[in-house]
Amino acid sequence: MKNPIILAIVAVLVIIMSSAYVVDQRETAIKFRFGEIVEEDIGPGLHFRIPIWNRVERFSSQILSLDANPERFLTNEKKYVQVDFFVKWRISETGKFYRSTGGDITRAQNRLESIMKDGLRNEFSKRTIQEAISGERDEIMEALQTKSNEAANQLGVSIVDVRVSRIDFTNSVSESVFNRMRSERERVAQDFRARGREEAERIKAAADRDSVIIEADAYSAAEKIRGQGDAQAANIYAEAYTKDAEFYSFHRSLEAYRKSLGKSRDVMVMDPDSEFFRYFKQKTQ
Repeated sequence: MKNPIILAIVAVLVIIMSSAYVVDQRETAIKFRFGEIVEEDIGPGLHFRIPIWNRVERFSSQILSLDANPERFLTNEKKYVQVDFFVKWRISETGKFYRSTGGDITRAQNRLESIMKDGLRNEFSKRTIQEAISGERDEIMEALQTKSNEAANQLGVSIVDVRVSRIDFTNSVSESVFNRMRSERERVAQDFRARGREEAERIKAAADRDSVIIEADAYSAAEKIRGQGDAQAANIYAEAYTKDAEFYSFHRSLEAYRKSLGKSRDVMVMDPDSEFFRYFKQKTQ
């Protein structure tokens, strides 16, 4: 009696264990019944199936990376550029993904790479090299992501992000670009030099004008001060003369004697009765 019960319990456990399956939180799953999809986009958790009757396949729901091989694209200037890009994508609809690719990630990436290259070829063909490199790269990525998603939806995948990591030139294009950049830099340098010379002449002219004005103002101020000093000296002399004319005359004569006499090499020829020697002739009282 015990053996059949134990066997029955074991059989039930085996059936339950073979019927249950777990989908990881990083996965989605599809359930098949004899090769036909009966349930898709199965989320994480514990699920059940009928053994032998049903088959389950799991697919990653994480963001996947496609690092494509560099490809040459033609710009509207009829010049080639070599572009290196990568794509971030994920499976959005597992049923559609399985029907279009057979559940093969490599096949999906190959088709996705082809879609992206067609989009890049179209975007670069509408732009010059300068526009593609500098000003409009973000616009290219935004337009490419929008248009590529429309084609990628048919594969059951969605494009999360597209980035151009590098743009290289062929040798002929590189030389042409470098010559253009060199000419542009020379033009800018000549413009800076011309503006510098113009600014230097303006500063020099302003400095010369300021120098003339400063010298004129200084000369005017000096003459004014000199005139005021002469006037003040004349007033002092006049006041001294009015107070004691004789003493003033005597003092001036002494100044004249001090400046004229006592120098070893000076020679003076004068009449002894000259007014210059008037105080020498006077006797003290």
